[in-house]
Order: sequence, then C-alpha cells, then structure tokens
Amino acid sequence: MATTREALPDDLAPSRLGRRALQVVVLLVALLLIALLTPGLGDVRRHLTDAAPGWVAIAAVFEALSFASYVVMFKPIFCPRMSWRTSWEIGGSELAVGSIVPASGAAGVAFGAWALRRAGMPVERIARRSVAFLLIKSSVNFVAVAVLGTVMAIGLIGPHRSLLLTALPAALSVLAIALVALAPRLGPGEPPPDDASKARRALSATRRALIDGTAEAIEIVRARDPLVLIGAIGYWAWDNAVLWATFQAVGADVPLSIVLMGYLIGQLGGLLPIPGGIGGIDGGLIGTLVVYGASAGATAAAVLLYRVILFWIPLLFGAVAFVSLRRALAQDERGDLCDPMPAH
Repeated sequence: MATTREALPDDLAPSRLGRRALQVVVLLVALLLIALLTPGLGDVRRHLTDAAPGWVAIAAVFEALSFASYVVMFKPIFCPRMSWRTSWEIGGSELAVGSIVPASGAAGVAFGAWALRRAGMPVERIARRSVAFLLIKSSVNFVAVAVLGTVMAIGLIGPHRSLLLTALPAALSVLAIALVALAPRLGPGEPPPDDASKARRALSATRRALIDGTAEAIEIVRARDPLVLIGAIGYWAWDNAVLWATFQAVGADVPLSIVLMGYLIGQLGGLLPIPGGIGGIDGGLIGTLVVYGASAGATAAAVLLYRVILFWIPLLFGAVAFVSLRRALAQDERGDLCDPMPAH
C-alpha cells in the first residue's frame, strides 16, 4: 500500500510537544511546591513526605499495565492485521501526546489519525474507528458507575451514601449509555450539496463520523473480541488501581467503591483546556472524592501522586514509541503500517 505524504500537524510537531511537556512539568512542580510550602496544608505535606515508596512503585506498575491495555485495544479496533510493534508505536504515541496536550484524549487520537492516514488508511475509516475507539474506551467507566451506583444504592456493598451520590450517577450513566446506543438511528443525514460551504461540509462529515462510528462501536462490542474487552476493561481498571495505590501510599484506606465512583466524575475535569489537564483532573478528583467522604488532606496528596505518575509513565514509554514511529515513517521502513483489506 502506498503511503500518503502528509506533514505532521503543527500542534503535534516535536518542538511544540516539547514546549507543552515543559509547561506541564512546571505546573506539576508548582502544585507540589504549593502543597509543600503553603501554610495550612500541613496535613497534605505530612502525607506526601511519609508516602510509602513501595506503594508508589506499585502505582507506577499499574499505570504501565494501563498503558499496555491501551495498546492491546488499539490493534483490533483500528486494524487487526497491524503488527504489535505498530500498535505500540501509534497507541503509545497517542498516550504520550495525551499526557501533555489539553483535551488529551482527542489530541492523542488526532496523532493516531495522522499516522494511519500517513500509512494510507482512508480518512472515513479513520474517523469512524476513532469515534468507536473513544466510545468503547469511555463506556467501561459508565457501565461500572451504573452497576456500582446501583448496588451501593440498594445496600449490597458499602459504605452507605445518599441516593444523590449513588442512584443518581447510576441513572445518569444508564441514560448516557442509552443515548449512545440510540444515536445510530438518527442516521448520517443528507449529504451536503455541491455548493455547500466548508462549515456545512465539515458539520456533515462530523455527523457521519459520529453516527457511523457509534454504530461500529456497537458492532465491535457485540463481536466480543477478547482483545478489545481485555484492553478496554484493563485500561480503565489499572488506571483506577493507580489512584487506589496512591491512597495506600499516603496511608489512607479509602474503600475501593469510593475510588471507583469518584473516578468518573473527577475525570471530567480533564476536558478543560489546561496543559495536560493539570488542575482540571486534579481539582475534579479531589472535590469529588472529598464529597464521597475521603479525607481532604489524604485525598490531595494521593491525587498529586496519581497526577505525577499519570504524566511520567505514558510520556516516557510513549516517547520511545513516538521516536520509533517517526524514524520508521521517515525512512519508509514500514510504509504498510496497516492494510485494512482481509488476507486471501
């Protein structure tokens, strides 16, 4: 398959990504200095300085397993015939980009779309599969909240929390899942006329990608490919395990059910346009977990450790994948990164 010679988008150029990485490092250092030096945060400082190195190391291993799960899920969704090396290069690069660019999930997928287009995959297929990938990756969290919120609301597991913090998130998650499942019924809409404006064409293409991608996500899930299921569940579960382990590191025994319930709502802060989501995810997680009953000082310390691990592990592993992919594409070592046609 012939490759498509498309330049890397300016926002994803190595020099710009390097500057963004530096910005995130500065923000992380600033957050740590605030926690260590600001009067009145003695409880946070105590938890950070007394953090158990063994648990921090375990949390880092959990994040590496989450990274690996993302790579496992990437291959069967985008191109089953792709080599595992290529899946690691593109998927790992996506996670590295996502750790330093605002709206990280979309930015990482944008890099993956460029790499797949560079390999010759049709734009329409990339758009559909990107939507499917994001939906499958996110759906595990919503299903987990729906199940966990329900069993907590009816008292099967503890600790006891009000229906506002259990049944309501469960109901909203079920509603979100139902809306996604019904989305394909809207149809892709009529194609724009030949004289349509660029904005209208872009809107029409976006609608088609969302509708068709949602339909493909449902088909992929129904196919029950074990790699997709293992990857999607593993990516979510290991990332939750990182947060749980950082709580153990700072000496706070927060129930796993509270960690899981706080994870979804807290992660919404990552949608804010802040480099690497620094401050957005952290504030969302801290606020949500405290509302669910976790100690404020221990939660702030645990989330700071979680944020540091969430930044460095994907960035370090993904940077190696990024360099490997760039070298291969520049030297035409593997122009056929993915042949979407089945073998005969």
